[in-house]
Amino acid sequence: MMNKLTENHIVDNSIFKIWDVIEIIWQSVRVKVDTWKNTSSILYKWDIIQNISVWGYIKIKKWFEVMIWKIEWETIKESKENTEYSSNKEKIYRILNIKILWFFEWDKFKRWIKELPLIDNTCYLLTREEFEKIHDFLDNKDEPIKIWKLEYDDWQDILLWVNKLFASHVWIFWNTWSWKSYTLAKIYKELFEKYKDNLNFQERAKFCLIDFNWEYIWDAIIKKKINWKKYKNIFELTTNKQIEGIGEDDKFPINKKTLKNTTFWSIFLEATEKTQMPFLNRAIKDTFIEEKLNNITTFKQLIVEKIINATSVSGGAVDKTITEDFLYELANFMWESSIRNVAQYFRDKLVWWTERFSFQLDWIFANENPTWFKIKIEEKIWLFDINCISRLDSIRKIWLVIIIKYYDEMIRGFSNKEHLSPLIKRLEKRILDLEKVIRLKNDSDRFDSNFTIISLRNVNLDIRKMIPMLLVKELYDEKKKNTDKNKSLHIIIDEAHNILSRNSDRESEQWKDYRLEVFEEIIKEGRKFWTFLTIASQRPSDISSTIISQLHNYFLHRLINNNDLMAVEKTIAYLDKISADSIPNLATWTCILAWLIAQIPIVMKVWEIENKENRPNSETITLVDKWKS
Repeated sequence: MMNKLTENHIVDNSIFKIWDVIEIIWQSVRVKVDTWKNTSSILYKWDIIQNISVWGYIKIKKWFEVMIWKIEWETIKESKENTEYSSNKEKIYRILNIKILWFFEWDKFKRWIKELPLIDNTCYLLTREEFEKIHDFLDNKDEPIKIWKLEYDDWQDILLWVNKLFASHVWIFWNTWSWKSYTLAKIYKELFEKYKDNLNFQERAKFCLIDFNWEYIWDAIIKKKINWKKYKNIFELTTNKQIEGIGEDDKFPINKKTLKNTTFWSIFLEATEKTQMPFLNRAIKDTFIEEKLNNITTFKQLIVEKIINATSVSGGAVDKTITEDFLYELANFMWESSIRNVAQYFRDKLVWWTERFSFQLDWIFANENPTWFKIKIEEKIWLFDINCISRLDSIRKIWLVIIIKYYDEMIRGFSNKEHLSPLIKRLEKRILDLEKVIRLKNDSDRFDSNFTIISLRNVNLDIRKMIPMLLVKELYDEKKKNTDKNKSLHIIIDEAHNILSRNSDRESEQWKDYRLEVFEEIIKEGRKFWTFLTIASQRPSDISSTIISQLHNYFLHRLINNNDLMAVEKTIAYLDKISADSIPNLATWTCILAWLIAQIPIVMKVWEIENKENRPNSETITLVDKWKS
């Protein structure tokens, strides 16, 4: 009876043997193919084995080493050994050009170049078991989620391992209609389906998704049939409503320290470096003015002091309307009309006093009593009902401090109006928009839910650019202070080109640099603090090269633009040529998985999300169906 060793030898030489190595030029190896191996597949023991084809795999045995190679291209040659009995088919043989991938060691494939084959080393097809091991990225300490199939072999499932995928920085590249949002939703949906009821997962893993287009707001990740409030926080931010129509729970909570960050205010208000930035720094750090806001009496005294200084200062260059403008600005913070009446009073009564090169109220001519002048001003100011000042939120208090500081420096001649007035004109609209989307964090703001979704569909362009940077920095700074290393933070940014583009012409270089630095720090240092980014973008060529180079796992959907393709090839060093060349031709449902989680680039097909309610809101538009209905 034939023993097992003899049987395997016969099978190797009759079924799986391809032929021998005929040429080696460093890593460029060529293999001659047996003419009997020209069919597309082989039936062996009722199993279909993929035959030789471009993008397929072969193994080369060299003594006790087993090397796995990938077929990059093939050609044909005519044999010089012609006989009168040979057919034309037998005169032609195939030549494979192959690239080394792995070594087979201890029942596992390891990716490195350990050694190269020799001429006449025999080459073989892979068995089904070996083929599966190539696509098995299992770590014994890891757990799988199954959401893929191999594109060119529906028999082969692709398991993504939780540790290797989610404890890493992930990028999903795509062009329009290549199903990027579907991939993103599928990855996290399967993760939550697996762990959503695990108490440790609920306590130790926090996810924050920034959604620009309302694609994931409801059911793409957490099913509707589940009590989604238990698993999700949703912040549907808007600048399209009046402030009175936006509840506090609809605003994202941030720390008070963030509002004291002068760099943030300088960038948000687009302050110029030479004059406006130093002014903002002085204003926000001015504790004297801030303390006056906490007491009605001291605040009124502060207003009286500024008005007296403004209406009695000497010098022909002083702006006569500064008192009126100051009072009208204060009116933005009060809920009654008396202050506007006083402002109009000053407009009517304020005249030049040319003998002293100053201007004061017209009734000073009849009296010439400075004390009486101060009393009259105090009478007008004390009419104000300014109890509302003490109830201003933190954002409006900063706004008020900046206004008072501005007029204080104008009155004392410390600053130039032409330099600062553009900043003041931007101030009101920017702060009113900011006030609609954020609020100061309090003790009750504990996000017990795993998943926080922040929708930016209804915010204007200024807030759309600023909020992701502000929130990501807020979350990351908090995570760095947290000494509990068992808790992870996962930040997911869809449509990342909106905020990570390095080619924007609509913002200053200072804003661009600061914005990119926030994300580059997380990319480079975030793993130390258990913080991980998942970023999806249509334009990899626009993104900072520092960010792209530090990513760990890539899901490459179809890309067409040459600049994007060059950026991908430059970033992913071991992406073989055939994989790179296939990116523009990938089908809608497919993508290439590359880098750490997969030791070889593989083309995968996403499993369909059967329930349409659980799909992201990014389906292809079918106008004909809409018109017919």
